Amino acid sequence: MNIRNHLSIIVMIVLLNSCATKTNTATNVDASNNNIINVDQALDKAEKQLALQSAIAEKENKIPRTVNEDGKMHWAHQNFDWTEGFFPGSQWFIYKATNDNVWKARAEKSQALFEEHKYKTTNHDLGFVFNTSYGNGYALTNNEAFKNVMIEAAKSLSTRFNPNVGCIKSWDVDRGWQAERGWKFPVIIDNMMNLELLFKVSEYTGDPKYNEIAITHANTTLENHFRADNSSYHVIDYDPETGAVRSKHTAQGAAHESAWARGQAWGLYGYTLCYRFTKDPAYLDKAKKIAHFIINQKNQKNGIPYWDYNAENIPNEPYDVSAACVTASALLELNTYTNDAYKADAERILTSLATDEFTAKLGTNNNFILKHSVGSIPHNNEIDVPLNYADYYYLEALLRYKEQYEK
Repeated sequence: MNIRNHLSIIVMIVLLNSCATKTNTATNVDASNNNIINVDQALDKAEKQLALQSAIAEKENKIPRTVNEDGKMHWAHQNFDWTEGFFPGSQWFIYKATNDNVWKARAEKSQALFEEHKYKTTNHDLGFVFNTSYGNGYALTNNEAFKNVMIEAAKSLSTRFNPNVGCIKSWDVDRGWQAERGWKFPVIIDNMMNLELLFKVSEYTGDPKYNEIAITHANTTLENHFRADNSSYHVIDYDPETGAVRSKHTAQGAAHESAWARGQAWGLYGYTLCYRFTKDPAYLDKAKKIAHFIINQKNQKNGIPYWDYNAENIPNEPYDVSAACVTASALLELNTYTNDAYKADAERILTSLATDEFTAKLGTNNNFILKHSVGSIPHNNEIDVPLNYADYYYLEALLRYKEQYEK
């Protein structure tokens, strides 16, 4: 072999090794680390996308929620929208990641749009709304005004608690499609997510009332919402006078006995956070059992579930990326209580989410970060679209992963 050929081979080897260790910029995946997500790159891309969306939202003075069928932005309802807290929450997460005061100002301006909803007693989603926005804001700034908003919201949410049932009422049934179901006191698995507001406000105020309501709701749900395989019903309807279970239904799943994907994620996240505040081993045990159910489902693609694990036409059914994001974030918290038992599962989900299949290209997708979520197929609403809460829980999961493994 002559010197020229020998040098050519050396150069080729060096180039191949260099390519093998470069980061795949199209998919936010680090090829040097067994195709595990590159968190810094994913956060950087998310920041750029959210900055574009924030500029438009600020101009409109509205909260982005999703995308309409015609491809245009669908803004959160200004009188009240259960998703309105997630957009400022995402802005707070980027502030946490960057320490850039521009994001702090954006988050403060966004959440101020719905501050007066803290007095609303006709909806159970005040936890979603105010914990994701003002709760994150208070954790990052110690602004007492933010804490006071949380306290007022917790007071309003507490009015929906019925001691006979032992739960916070989810939906009022005197109007809308809920009035057509024959329910008296419906409680949905989603409501587990609203308990974090109550736990925090008990800590802020020293008043055990909020803590007691949250624990009672969690225990009642633990008793009635789950099947033998640890999958969850969506809706349990109670008799408000006796507390007896009247029916076990779904509103957003494929069938009453099916496992609606996001519902399973809500349960996992909810019992994990309940363990955080109480250290009750029953909550940790339930979270681990729900995690086992989710992780071992066959009807998903690399951790990304179809909208219902029992949907009739799988694999020709829409994915629900929002369910995957909630699951990933919950698994990463659960991971801290279980000696890294769920690290690989969370990594699988996050790595899938960071690919071009699920992460939008910069400037597309109405500047939402992720694609392919589902609101409610039974209501023919928000099918295969971006959703602001998918972006929120994705960012939360990225930050949790970074805090645990990339300090």
